[in-house]
Amino acid sequence: MKEDPQANGKSAAASVLGPNAVPIVLLVNGEAHALLVEPRTTLAEALRGPLGLTGTKIACNQGACSACSVWLDDLVVASCSVLAIEVGERRITTIEGLAAGEGLHPVQEAFIAHDAVQCGFCTPGMVMSCAALLAENPHPGEAEIRTAISGHLCRCGTYPHVIQAVLALAEAQGD
Repeated sequence: MKEDPQANGKSAAASVLGPNAVPIVLLVNGEAHALLVEPRTTLAEALRGPLGLTGTKIACNQGACSACSVWLDDLVVASCSVLAIEVGERRITTIEGLAAGEGLHPVQEAFIAHDAVQCGFCTPGMVMSCAALLAENPHPGEAEIRTAISGHLCRCGTYPHVIQAVLALAEAQGD
């Protein structure tokens, strides 16, 4: 049995978005941003384009490399695989919003100290995943770190440096 689109006073057109740009509000790094985006715009495109947050990298544009990783609430997501219009009221944290103020986040500092940055293209996504891991588990072992970065593709091969950076930071944080 088909549902009547006119039921409950709602028209079928009321739930259709596009093809033209639609207004949305994204809560990014603690600030609300009103945007007009086409319904096909990914979160990564919205962050990099109209918001100018270019720390979020787009590489594969298929959710396979994790270069575009951001936090949606407290969950690491590939922002190229999320439509901007689907975000709703969830909080978005990008690499630009990870640190408080002008200083670097401890994970960023550890990456620099352990040469885990190399070309830097995958670095923002890896930092976001490692920071999320440490927020959940302040003392991860090598296996947990490997799991946290397993979806990241790094052509420079920084994986051993990333693991050492996170292990060192976990040790330095103490209990």
